Amino acid sequence: MDKHAILQAVSFGQRVAEDETDNLASYFVETDHWTRLFRGDIDIIYGPKGSGKSALYSLLISRNSELFDKNILLVAAENPRGAPAFRDLLPDPPVNEREFVGLWKLYFATLLHGLLTEYGIKNNYAAQLQRTLEREGLVRGTLSLAGVLSSVVSYVRSALRPRSVEGTIEIDPVTQLPKGFGGKIIFSEPTKQGVDPDLQSVDRLLELANAAFKANGVTAWILLDRLDVAFSENVELEANALRALFRVYLDLLAHPNVQLKIFLRTDIWARITSEGFREASHVTRHLTIEWNRNSLLNLVIRRAAHNESIRSAYGVTGDIGKSPVATQESFFYALCPDQVDVGPNKSNTLDWLLSRTRDGTKTNAPRELIHLLNSLRDVQVRRFEVGAEPFPEKNQLFARAAFKEALPEVSKVRLEQTLYAEHSEQKPWLEKLKGEKTLQTPETLAEIWSVSADDSVARATNLAAIGFFEQRGSKQAPEFWVPFLYREALDLVQGAAE
Repeated sequence: MDKHAILQAVSFGQRVAEDETDNLASYFVETDHWTRLFRGDIDIIYGPKGSGKSALYSLLISRNSELFDKNILLVAAENPRGAPAFRDLLPDPPVNEREFVGLWKLYFATLLHGLLTEYGIKNNYAAQLQRTLEREGLVRGTLSLAGVLSSVVSYVRSALRPRSVEGTIEIDPVTQLPKGFGGKIIFSEPTKQGVDPDLQSVDRLLELANAAFKANGVTAWILLDRLDVAFSENVELEANALRALFRVYLDLLAHPNVQLKIFLRTDIWARITSEGFREASHVTRHLTIEWNRNSLLNLVIRRAAHNESIRSAYGVTGDIGKSPVATQESFFYALCPDQVDVGPNKSNTLDWLLSRTRDGTKTNAPRELIHLLNSLRDVQVRRFEVGAEPFPEKNQLFARAAFKEALPEVSKVRLEQTLYAEHSEQKPWLEKLKGEKTLQTPETLAEIWSVSADDSVARATNLAAIGFFEQRGSKQAPEFWVPFLYREALDLVQGAAE
């Protein structure tokens, strides 16, 4: 067995779902979560960063033809790759939730009209929607999502941000809009009927879209992913945008032929509801992606068996991922040593991998595990190329030493591209921990950070909330432990600080 040649042909896939759309279907297990989502029972998919939300999103897109056969049409409301369309809002964002509600509704109405046009759906309701949007210059045509959003934002601003002329604004008593605004899409229902036959509320546009799809026996799904990227630079903007989005989601429940499918990180949902969000109790069609030891083992096995070189060398098929857990674990240990750190009280290799990719919230996400496997492959290939000992035992592909050499890269990327990128305000405090012990108390942190003990607890608690620390001890005597995932990047030393 030429282990070097086998590994040269191996890949465990990309850790970011958007980068491996073509291969996702071959790895994917059709779990109950997926079945319920594909069946249309689920609208909101929560999960930690790297847990696989975008994988589900990408699979929905890739199975567009199967959904079409079920009379379901898909339209993406955010770019699945590249620059998010909503990034353009950052220089001059909507000023409050009311503006965002209007923005979301008009944006969705425009996308839904584009979907009707794309599939050639023509009926009286579609025609009414067409006339209104065409008159206001809001037909999508060949515009990108960013282009559509730009047009909608300009319209909403004109409607909801009247500018005074010499200190006075004349307001229409029916529409409550400034008379200088010439648009005929309004963001509340007219107080009197029949004043202007062309006047349409944005809610009426969504009613027309729903009726147009219903008349043809189809349902439209509007997909929203990457919301963490779209609003990442402004927490207040993110809160306004997402609270408004969920209010629009609840309004759309009255229109069953138009459905929102929202993919959102659990920490962001927790953040926007932390100060109270009464509508949250009405969001019931949801699920949270969770991973356990068996499902993560299955992920490793499926990605390993996706490689023809491994299947050929070990005499397995791609169906090994459907085998009993004991069979999958046996195959795992055909590839890997029993232990990385040898000893009767040391963990086995699978548990070692999971402990090294788990954050302070005790959450394992596929992203870091996949990254560690690919880093492990790269390290072992380099070891073969220079003849580094020890070599893998028996027919195993990986030597024990390769596992520890693979970890620093994963730790560094997680720290810099997740924590520093998303919580830049925490970077100075994390940098001060370099070279320190892995278990800290309020008193030791106070000394390191040059703050009071009370301040150190507050800062450490914030770091625990984003997964850097695992909080231990008691409420009266808390301790803060750094998980293995971050230790290499900060050169932390095992043990308790004194």
